[in-house]
Amino acid sequence: MASPYGAAPIVVMNQNAKRETGSIARENNIAAAKAVSDIIRTTLGPRSMLKMILDASGGIVLTNDGNAILREIDVTHPAAKSMIELSRTQDEETGDGTTSVIILAGEILHLSQPFLEKNIHPTVIVRAYMKALDAALKVIDTISFPVDTTNRDEMLKIVKTSIGTKFTARMGELIPNLALDAVMCVARKNTDGTNDIDIKKYAKVEKIAGGSIDDCKVLKGVMMNKDVVAPGRMKRRIENPRIMLLDLLLKMEEEWIKETCAKIAEFKPDLVITEKGCSDLACHYLSKAGISALRRVRKTDNNRIARAAGATIVNRVEEIRESDIGTGAGLFSVEKIGDEYFTFIVDCKEPKACTIVLRGASKDILNEIERNLVDAMGVARNVVQDPRLLPGGGAVEMAVSRAIAEEATKIEGVEQWPFRAIGAALEVIPRTLAQNCGANVIRTLTKLRAKHAEGDAARTYGIDGVKGTIADMKELGVWDPHAVKVQSIKTAVESAVMLLRIDDIVSGLSQKKDADAAGTGTGVAVDDDE
Repeated sequence: MASPYGAAPIVVMNQNAKRETGSIARENNIAAAKAVSDIIRTTLGPRSMLKMILDASGGIVLTNDGNAILREIDVTHPAAKSMIELSRTQDEETGDGTTSVIILAGEILHLSQPFLEKNIHPTVIVRAYMKALDAALKVIDTISFPVDTTNRDEMLKIVKTSIGTKFTARMGELIPNLALDAVMCVARKNTDGTNDIDIKKYAKVEKIAGGSIDDCKVLKGVMMNKDVVAPGRMKRRIENPRIMLLDLLLKMEEEWIKETCAKIAEFKPDLVITEKGCSDLACHYLSKAGISALRRVRKTDNNRIARAAGATIVNRVEEIRESDIGTGAGLFSVEKIGDEYFTFIVDCKEPKACTIVLRGASKDILNEIERNLVDAMGVARNVVQDPRLLPGGGAVEMAVSRAIAEEATKIEGVEQWPFRAIGAALEVIPRTLAQNCGANVIRTLTKLRAKHAEGDAARTYGIDGVKGTIADMKELGVWDPHAVKVQSIKTAVESAVMLLRIDDIVSGLSQKKDADAAGTGTGVAVDDDE
């Protein structure tokens, strides 16, 4: 930057920093977002392809889960990183729709390019996009209809749809049943009538290689990879146990241990579980009193046991009361599976915490089943919390696209074109579904548009992702939860808006040997062994 007084130029930024401004920055952002969406475009729908990714440690990830793929790939471009963050947000928020949100955001940005080339200001485009988003959400609300969450068959259909595109779809109703059982087990009614469903904390997935996939089950209680402290002297099976949960170290001087064990024994527990260590002397006193003990149990497992058995975790022996003892469990047992011992605290009266045991041939298969199960549980949780449904198979996107095209005619000025573009972008979902199952894309989409033009009665028509033909989603029983669809469209539009408003990319790297500093090209590369 030259000084106005003719002196030497003033250097404000580091000479090594790379900087892109204006249209170049925007073009690169759009190219990066498009590159990310193209990576996972083929993983949408029931006829989707799998991706095999080598992670940094040399392990193999084999999946068609959008979020799992994007988690493993290594990107350098900031806009591409922001797109990957989208998928993670969608996964945490709703558990499904991770692929759709990336494809949609990529398409919206791709359709923004012609407007930028015509010198329409990004602020005008953004304003039109936000108006179109409001219009889309209103249309979605009119298409949605309520569902009875107590009707198990209906709920199974919904969860089945969400994993119909995944590896476990061929297992029939096994995974949907596991997901529904787990969610219903963990659900708790709040005082205001809403449901509190914390599947992350209280529904634990235990993967044990070996056995058959049919051996997968939901335990009404807790299972963990532990054995009793003194196997020969302590019982490994107790019916209707009285359980005491501790968060203290049973390792001190002899006198203290003797007193502590005597105080514990006063409450006549059958099982003592502590998060810390338990010395040999403490084991001796406890086994003498006929008490089984587990030590070094994880905090999360202890919390689950507390909720399942109705116990309270105690930090000091002096504070123990009769009400802290858990009596809700029906059975405590230790079983050997393969070479390892597992503790089961099951058959709880009102568990409100559960363990899902997954069995399968190999570790890779188990990891993929777990990914699919977590998605299925997310969908079941969403439907229980917001019991509204929408037709799947791209039917909603097509209906919204038609409604936006009609609404656009009422808008005056330049804003009409970006407004219309959101409708065109939404068609990417049915288009990709048709593409992935090898149908004639142009012919199928034209038929679908013509069907939707017949009026509101045809709103439930979408693409049958297996055959590649148009079909009524009501008859096929393909449903999407309202929360997932709304969240994915909101997230896609808002992220596209955010990237369009960037007009300057500065990579403040002081030194970089490689020429591929952040902010140049698309910067998307799949992670290799390094």
